[in-house]
Amino acid sequence: MPQSPPTNPTHFTSEIDTGLDVETDVAADPRAAAGAAGTEILLELVDDEGVTIGTAEKLWAHQQPGRLHRAFSVFLFDRQGRLLLQRRALSKYHSPGVWSNTCCGHPYPDEPPFVAAARRTAEELGVAPALLCEAGNVRYDLPDDASGLIEREWNHLFVGLVTAPVVPNPDEVDEHAFVTAQELRELQAERPFSVWFDTVFEAALPGIREIAGRDW
Repeated sequence: MPQSPPTNPTHFTSEIDTGLDVETDVAADPRAAAGAAGTEILLELVDDEGVTIGTAEKLWAHQQPGRLHRAFSVFLFDRQGRLLLQRRALSKYHSPGVWSNTCCGHPYPDEPPFVAAARRTAEELGVAPALLCEAGNVRYDLPDDASGLIEREWNHLFVGLVTAPVVPNPDEVDEHAFVTAQELRELQAERPFSVWFDTVFEAALPGIREIAGRDW
């Protein structure tokens, strides 16, 4: 059963300006370039308290029985309070073609989750968050029957706002949409979603309501 530490939405850490330049900062990171070249990508292994205990290659950590590792999930909203969703590219090895939250991923070793969340949002969607707030974390073990992989993650949650046009990277995102709470429920009834979506959405809900209103 996923467990999420209590979150006090009035004590979020927020940044109005992430300081992330979409065109230059992402390309300047040699780890991002290494991932694009297909070389080994490392992520942080953690213990049951979320403390870093080592590193592991990304795909290996997701293969059964899985290794608990650090991750993040982002939920961004527009000025109308609609949630930005993405449908993952069909070329992705993990959960291709399914709908999911705005962005998710893994910090590089020693990279703060906040920085990783802003970086990866820019890499996938071509836009930096205008506001990004911490919204607690959640630990889960979720097998993905479609791929045979498993998500054993200590997931840092972030909520925020997006105000600039979204320009998805086609290698990462096949489709995106801004949806209301009702439209999200309708889409979930019709289309497949990532195995982690419901878990991270429920854990982030107090923070989501601080950003997007009680309708959520």
